[in-house]
Amino acid sequence: MITPTGFREYDARWKYPDDINLPGITALGLGLGTQMHRRGIEPVIAVGNDYRDYSLSIKNALMLGLMQAGIHVKDIGPAVSPMAYFAQFHLNAPAVAMVTASHNPNGWTGVKMGFERPLTHGPDEMAELRDIVLNGEGMPRDGGKYEFVDGVREAYLDDLVGDFKMTRKLKVVCATGNGTASAFGPELFKRIGVEVVDSHNTLDYTFPHYNPNPEAMEMLHDMSASVKASGADLALGFDGDGDRCGVVDDEGEEIFADKVGVIMARDLAKIYPNATFVADVKSTGLFASDPELIKHGVTADYWKTGHSHMKRRVKEIGALAGFEKSGHYFLAEPIGRGYDCGMRVAVEICKLMDRNPDMSMSDLRKALPQTWATPTMSPYASDEDKYDILDRIVAKLVAKHEAGEQIAGRAIKEVVTVNGARVILENGAWGLVRASSNTPNLVVVCESPDSDAEMRAIFKDVDAVIRTEEGVGDYDQTI
Repeated sequence: MITPTGFREYDARWKYPDDINLPGITALGLGLGTQMHRRGIEPVIAVGNDYRDYSLSIKNALMLGLMQAGIHVKDIGPAVSPMAYFAQFHLNAPAVAMVTASHNPNGWTGVKMGFERPLTHGPDEMAELRDIVLNGEGMPRDGGKYEFVDGVREAYLDDLVGDFKMTRKLKVVCATGNGTASAFGPELFKRIGVEVVDSHNTLDYTFPHYNPNPEAMEMLHDMSASVKASGADLALGFDGDGDRCGVVDDEGEEIFADKVGVIMARDLAKIYPNATFVADVKSTGLFASDPELIKHGVTADYWKTGHSHMKRRVKEIGALAGFEKSGHYFLAEPIGRGYDCGMRVAVEICKLMDRNPDMSMSDLRKALPQTWATPTMSPYASDEDKYDILDRIVAKLVAKHEAGEQIAGRAIKEVVTVNGARVILENGAWGLVRASSNTPNLVVVCESPDSDAEMRAIFKDVDAVIRTEEGVGDYDQTI
C-alpha cells in the first residue's frame, strides 16, 4: 500500500501505517534501486535511520527492496540526516537514503535520498521514482548485499570538530527535544570546549515535551526559558533529524533562522568578500538590503524554498552558503560540503562567537537593521488540493498588483512567483503565500521594515485573499 501523495517535491513522506505499509516501503526500495540502475549509478548506497520507534522497521523494509534491486546496502545505523549525507563522502557511496520524517510529528515516516553529492532528489527525480514505484516498474536483480558500517558517527563528529577549540568561554543550551540529535549535540559542544546546558537531551521517541522543530514557537519558547534559567550565552536547538538549527540569544529572544543567516552572512562576508548567498523566498529582505552586506559586495539570490531546491541552487551558482527560514543552512566549500547540517551550523555559530569575543548574540541581533516578521504560519489545505488552491490565490494577488490595488495601505511594487507569490510593497515590506512541500498546508510569512503594525496589516490583507478559498482551514500558529 502506497498513497501517491507521499511522493513530494524533494523527499517522500507518509503517515505510517495509514498511508504506507512495510511491503509498500519495500516497493519503494526496489523502485529506488531500479532508478539507480536506470541512471547508471554505481549500485552502492549508504542508508541511515532516525530515532523513532518504527524507523528501524521502515529501514529494514527499504533495505530489503534495495537489495532485491541488486544494490549493495551500507547500513550506517541510527543517524541524523547530515550524518547520512556525510557518509556519502566518507564511504565514497554514490547514493544515500535516510529514513526520517524530519520534524513531522510521530506517526509520519519518509525517506530523504540523493545520487549526486551533496544534492538530494528534486521534483524531476521524485516524479521519476514515483512513476517507477506506482507503475510497478521495479526490477529485481542479482548482486544485492548488506553491510553494516561501524564508526561513521565518530568520523562525522571528528569532521565537524576539526582542530577547532573555543578561546572564549561560551555556555550554550543544547535543545534536542529528545530527538535523534540528542545522541550528537551535547558531545559535539563539549569537544569544541563549550559548556553545555542540557535541554531534553535524552533519546525518547515519544517526544514527551514537544515535537523537535526549531521553527515552532513551542520549542523556541522552551529554549528561551532554559537560557533565562541558566544564564547561558545562547541556545541552539535541533529538529528531529538534525539537519536544522534554531537560535535563541542571551536575552531569551528567539531569532528566526533567516535573521541568524544575515548575522552569519555579515561575519562570513568579512572573510570572503564578494560572496554570493542564496536565501529562500520565505526569508527576510535584509540579504539584499543590509548595508553591511552591500559594503562587502555580497550578491543575494532569492530562490525556491525546500532543502533540495536550495542545495541545488547553492551548487549551481557557486554560492558560499544558502539560508532558509526554516533553519536549513547550506554551507558550501570551504566551510562545509553544501548539504544542510544543523550540527555544522552550530559549530559555525560557536566559531562566529569566538571571532567576536566582545559581542553577545543579542549584540549581533541588535546590530541588524530592525524588521518585524511573522513566524512561519501554516493553514490547512489538503495535499490533493493545495497546489490548485495556491494557483488561484497567486492569480488573485497578481491581479491585485495589475489593478493597482494596495496591501496594508501601500502600493504593490512586484509579485515574485518563483515559489508561490511573494508580494513586495514599495517600502520593501512583503507577504508570502506558498504550498508546503511536505505537509497538507499552505505557508504564510510576512515582514515589514517599518513596524509591527504594518506586518500585521500585511498578514490581514494577504489572509483575506487566502480566505476566499473554501479549501483552506485553520492555522497551526498565528500572530
